Amino acid sequence: TFDQFSITSFLGIPLIALALTLPWILYPTPQNRCMNNRLLTLQSWFIRQFTHQLFLPINQGGHKWALLLASVLIFLITLNLLGILPYTFTPTTQLSMNMGFAIPLWLATILIGARYQPTHTLAHLLPVGTPAPLIPILIMIETISLFIRPIALGVRLTANLTAGHLLIQLISTAAFHMFFMMPTVATLTMILLLLLSVLELAVAVIQAYVFVLLVSLYLQIP
Repeated sequence: TFDQFSITSFLGIPLIALALTLPWILYPTPQNRCMNNRLLTLQSWFIRQFTHQLFLPINQGGHKWALLLASVLIFLITLNLLGILPYTFTPTTQLSMNMGFAIPLWLATILIGARYQPTHTLAHLLPVGTPAPLIPILIMIETISLFIRPIALGVRLTANLTAGHLLIQLISTAAFHMFFMMPTVATLTMILLLLLSVLELAVAVIQAYVFVLLVSLYLQIP
């Protein structure tokens, strides 16, 4: 069951490299024309809506991250959705890759926040009105919480996608083996599998959105 999550190679080429490169080919390139076709219009509307929702709680200084975070969002959504197709590899089920996204983005928010607003950044380590005996303990707890953020980002994305893929794999295998022995139960199982697949489509989009949304909320730019 877990073989679907292993990184395989074909002709010496790791398939994860192809899975990370090919999704960008699916998106049409805007042309220098007065009017675009329906696909480009829908793509532009989708990106504008997601970017608008992402940066609603962020102040004006953080809007310079719009291009980077929108690109990461579209990339993660594409990888997650393509991974639901049969006989495909989902790179976002690999914790190492998700941590490779989470750690640099988290570290950038910390460094930029410390540069532009160091007092505000340090103030997060100690809530206002804290009793003096609790100050060392709270600073330690908040510091640990700060360093756990990228781990939580990577593990959340990996765990949700891995759990969904495992459920689909297990239910589809059970339905296949029960088809000739218990057709009625197999039919009900296939209906459950269809509903689970629809749910997994929603999870693929939501988890990519949550990943980028949490990164945007970590911004400490005035």
